[in-house]
Amino acid sequence: MGKIEDAQNILQDFGLPPQQQNEISALTLLALCGIEENEFWYDSYRHSVTITKGIMEFIANRYNRKYAPNTRETFRRQVLHQFVQASIADYNPDNLNLPTNSPNAHYAITEEALVVVKTFGTKRWKKTLDGFVKKQRSLSEIYRKKRNAQMIPVILSNGLRFELSPGRHNEVQSAIIMEFAPRFVPGAVVLYLGDTSAKSLFTDKVELANVGIDITEHDKLPDVLLIDKTRNWLYLLEAVTSHGPMTPKRIVELEAMMHNCKCGKVYVSAFPDFKEFKKHLTQIAWDTEVWICEFPEHLIHYNGDRFLGPR
Repeated sequence: MGKIEDAQNILQDFGLPPQQQNEISALTLLALCGIEENEFWYDSYRHSVTITKGIMEFIANRYNRKYAPNTRETFRRQVLHQFVQASIADYNPDNLNLPTNSPNAHYAITEEALVVVKTFGTKRWKKTLDGFVKKQRSLSEIYRKKRNAQMIPVILSNGLRFELSPGRHNEVQSAIIMEFAPRFVPGAVVLYLGDTSAKSLFTDKVELANVGIDITEHDKLPDVLLIDKTRNWLYLLEAVTSHGPMTPKRIVELEAMMHNCKCGKVYVSAFPDFKEFKKHLTQIAWDTEVWICEFPEHLIHYNGDRFLGPR
């Protein structure tokens, strides 16, 4: 096994996320430790290195991996930043008062991580590793707890509680359930709710089948489906943060998919703010509705002689 693979295994055991177990991360760890291919891990030592002259030059000269100069930011943002968070690297240990954008910014392996790395491949590895991880906690665990703290709560009308993964898209979806529905479709029942990470968070398969929607095609459904049983209106809502409003093409696709559904259909494009809405002005289909989280009390009707209702 070569040193790059060794370094990747070390980073995995340290609990770094998969994105920081790649080759560029492994090479960075080798540069911080000053270890060449034919050296032993117990020869690792602590020294301060800059990104370009220290890390990138070491990698090019010792491992024949040459990265373009503009890759410097990749090393900084996608490797070293996480190493510092995981207590694997110290930032500016020789001068803590250096400004953030200083050309003299530098990094060094931490004393604690160095002790562990020097035991890799020996009988002491597991013991020193366990002690380090227990004390520092793995970065994956830190990220997971942070992510859980940022989860977006959603409460359906029937009292069911869900948590959407963090992100602007899911913030709009949450607003649809918590703000749009009570204002414009009071008493509506949620039939489907997506999630950017879980894809399908909530699906009422029985009710969808009752209204004639093929649940095997849930991946083609809009982000949120609501039904007003009193009027037999089905609300199809897209949460738009970068793409995906109710375009003519999208509506043709949905109509074809829901050809067995006898409900009156209301198509709604939901935007987080007016700025995002303006980006999609020319794409939105006529006879549809626009709702903007920034102005939750109002709707924009894309037809002068009709208001909220089925097409």
